[in-house]
Amino acid sequence: MDNINFHIEHTLLKPDAKKEELMKLFKEAKEHNFLGVCVNPCFVSLAKEHLNGSDVKVVTVIGFPLGANRSDVKAYEAKKAVDDGADEIDMVINVSKLKDGCFDYVRQDITAVREACEGHVLKVILETDLLTPDEIRKACEICVEAKADLVKTSTGFVKGGVGAKVEDVKLMHDVVAPYGLKVKASGGIRDYEKAYALLKAGAERLGTSSGVVIAEGMRDI
Repeated sequence: MDNINFHIEHTLLKPDAKKEELMKLFKEAKEHNFLGVCVNPCFVSLAKEHLNGSDVKVVTVIGFPLGANRSDVKAYEAKKAVDDGADEIDMVINVSKLKDGCFDYVRQDITAVREACEGHVLKVILETDLLTPDEIRKACEICVEAKADLVKTSTGFVKGGVGAKVEDVKLMHDVVAPYGLKVKASGGIRDYEKAYALLKAGAERLGTSSGVVIAEGMRDI
């Protein structure tokens, strides 16, 4: 496997994050050559400013963490994030609509954001802790139809949730890989062993707040 750092999106999405914590995040991302940082939308401009000149991508979240915003609101939020300098967008799927079988709504919801951030990478967060395997499969199929770039496991905000699971990542990869989409695993990734297992199962990206711990764990092996 190539350097695991190149797969990591160093993440800080907690609601009480302070500027000093974000500055530390940016510094660590540059020092460890992480693929990107993932921050809340209000910090996109700050991230872009302090990562300028580096290869670290600025990733932000849309409709986060519930995914229950109106589609036009999600689209507007995505457009503003791109205007602020976001390189990639991670939107949360409307889980309620998916579970109710409103598949056209879910597809149109993703498409609205896809159009708003055209030219930028779009990942769709499925919130796998709340879905059955059949629902995960259907959500992935809808993401293919809506021309997303990646499907993502979790927000990490489901109470009692496990987050990224090897079996879910493998299922997602099996559905989307034939169409050129990739998988981002996120939620509960705290050490090198789990990170490696998720990459081996088919994940291309890892969203984690434990990027430094994982990188150091790789060096220890």
